[in-house]
Amino acid sequence: MNDVPGRRRRVWPALVAASVLTLACAGVAGVAAGVAGAELTRGPSAAELRRAAAEEVARRWRAWPAGRVFPETVRYAAEQGGMEQARRVGISPRTACDRAVDAALREPLRRAGCRAILRATYLDALQGVVITVGVAAFPDEAGGAAAMSALPRGGRPAPGLRALSFPGTVVDRFTAAGRQTSLVRKSGPYLVMVTAGQVDGRPAKAAGEQRPTMFAFAGDIADRILAGLTAPLPPDCASREWRC
Repeated sequence: MNDVPGRRRRVWPALVAASVLTLACAGVAGVAAGVAGAELTRGPSAAELRRAAAEEVARRWRAWPAGRVFPETVRYAAEQGGMEQARRVGISPRTACDRAVDAALREPLRRAGCRAILRATYLDALQGVVITVGVAAFPDEAGGAAAMSALPRGGRPAPGLRALSFPGTVVDRFTAAGRQTSLVRKSGPYLVMVTAGQVDGRPAKAAGEQRPTMFAFAGDIADRILAGLTAPLPPDCASREWRC
């Protein structure tokens, strides 16, 4: 019986230490749970929103309806002054990169990571000039820059974007031979390529001396389509188009 008080004296500090340790562990667990809860319930950071915005833009070529990429009408500055509207004649259902460009450009575009080229054809307000617009999508900005370096300079139409004609329409004679000029615009992971000619399909060598401003509106069309495709939108993390 004389040993009982001694045992109690030895057990009591052990119980105190165990209690303190339990409380400490509970405190650590509480802090960890609080941090985890805050992480799960916090809104996306600025960096995450920027990344989500860039990814949303890069997906638009396949996420958007074709009619949103290529509006039915596009405004442009007229040669005579004022504003006119180009009218969309049709959109190609094919998006393969190889089918949209001349053979000499296929390998450079593959190396650059071309994912798709969407094409549509527009007619100017006077119905004398026809342009095919191609939206080329790449994984990132570097891919678009690499592809742009392979395209012809100085408005040469070939090798370049293939003309897109539609049988039974006013643009049915716009073929490869009828391409008279070209241009390209770039922003982010996209290139917008344009090839232009006249609705009667005459080749450049038979067109005679051209007015320098005849095809100037094609640049407006390209700029507007590219701006619409790459314009940032307010983040909407609840939308299926966004991955925040």
